[in-house]
Amino acid sequence: MSVPLYQAKAEFFRMLGHPVRIRVLELLQDGPMPVRDLLAAIEVEPSGLSQQLAVLRRSGIVTSVREGSTVVYELAGGDVADLMRAARRILTEMLAGQGELLAELREAEVAAR
Repeated sequence: MSVPLYQAKAEFFRMLGHPVRIRVLELLQDGPMPVRDLLAAIEVEPSGLSQQLAVLRRSGIVTSVREGSTVVYELAGGDVADLMRAARRILTEMLAGQGELLAELREAEVAAR
């Protein structure tokens, strides 16, 4: 029995639902990065980063290649970078709307005085 598409999408977004994973995906938008550079850019213990990279790798969102003693990660495809850019645009619109609401509330407060 197959999983309904909406359930598969929910599981996909749950898998993305960790700040370290999101940060890794943001960093990898610029191209492949060795683990040492990811560690330098993300304030997390090496074991914590390793766990989150494993989740992303198992999901197929990132791939890794060993180059000598260095492991380099990259996005598995351009769609992930597109998704991250879309999320940024959506959040920008949401926050802009909240900023407008905040301005209206402040104006109402001043007018009430």
